[in-house]
Amino acid sequence: MTHTRLVLANLGRNKLRTAFTGGAITLAVLLVCILLTMPAAMDRLLEDIASDVRISVHNKAGLVYSMPGSFTRKVRNIDGVAAAVGMVWYGGAYEDGGKVTFPNFAIESEHVGAVYPDYPIEKEELADFVRYRDGAIVGAQTMDKYGWKIGDRVTLKSTIWPVDLDFRIVGRIDNPQSPHFWFSRTYLDEAMKAKLGQAAGFVGTIWVRAADPSRVNSIMLAVEEMSRNSDAEAVAETEKSFFQNFFGSLEGFIRIILLVTGLVTLCIIFIAANTASMNVRERSGEIAVLKAIGFARRFIFGSLLGEVVVLSTVAGAVGVGLALGFAGLLQSLAGGDGSLGPLGGFIITAPVLVQGLFLSLFIGMLAGVVPSFGAARKPVALALHEIF
Repeated sequence: MTHTRLVLANLGRNKLRTAFTGGAITLAVLLVCILLTMPAAMDRLLEDIASDVRISVHNKAGLVYSMPGSFTRKVRNIDGVAAAVGMVWYGGAYEDGGKVTFPNFAIESEHVGAVYPDYPIEKEELADFVRYRDGAIVGAQTMDKYGWKIGDRVTLKSTIWPVDLDFRIVGRIDNPQSPHFWFSRTYLDEAMKAKLGQAAGFVGTIWVRAADPSRVNSIMLAVEEMSRNSDAEAVAETEKSFFQNFFGSLEGFIRIILLVTGLVTLCIIFIAANTASMNVRERSGEIAVLKAIGFARRFIFGSLLGEVVVLSTVAGAVGVGLALGFAGLLQSLAGGDGSLGPLGGFIITAPVLVQGLFLSLFIGMLAGVVPSFGAARKPVALALHEIF
């Protein structure tokens, strides 16, 4: 009698119990793989949207506070700065009810191409953005959501400024995750002059592109030093740092996800351990007979532990396979059009797969070691006495 034959035979004795236990482990590994992917997905999102040469400059007091419009020109003159563009939040609502459903900014149109050369915008569209006073460049996510196309006219009602503006869409940011709506800062200034007799004269955020990644730190220090002790002190940070702070509220959510992952794992360990204990208790007589006819404790311990480990590992492999299938289903449903938002980028990475398989092996070993060790060490006379 070999370990393998004994393990496989015992696993098939109570098929229903084996199926239920394996199903619980499968679902646990599937859930854990999905949950572990979420923190990695956030990191990938930051890597995708953040450039290593772009810098965000805003008021030290917070994003809702402004800076003088002239500060943008000063930043452009800093050594190592390739380009800089100032923008102001417009807060325009397209849908009825006055709810802002996508970010929209008044931006210095002539500097957009130099600051965002990595954005998928056609050169002809950038030229039209500069040429047309009422031109707007819109992200693919927002355009697809409302069915807009280049050449359409769109009216936004501002929730902040006392002017509502009509725009001509002249360009598209061809990224399915991009929600941006940019229009010319000159257009807003002219509308404000016509309404109130004066332009805004300030910026909310300045985006800077360094000529080289090695110059980023020196540029940030120069920006902060330039505004020190002024009425509007500025703080500079890398684009990745900016978005990390912007998504800071999600960090608590990620921690909860990891906590849930740990609790799910603990619950499945208890379930598997309880099943292993029931199997051992029901087979006390058989185990005693095996000892009586000469089978060593090591053989019995390895056989009992092997049952739980094999069941857990096979169930974990099935769970990993289901996770891969789930990710593929989301990819096919998204179809590359961004309709599912972040779920469309749901990817089960190799490290997550390895963690899922290791978790299933860990569950089997931890759940099976205690009842297997106890059964292997129990004296033959005591085991038989419990039965008869």
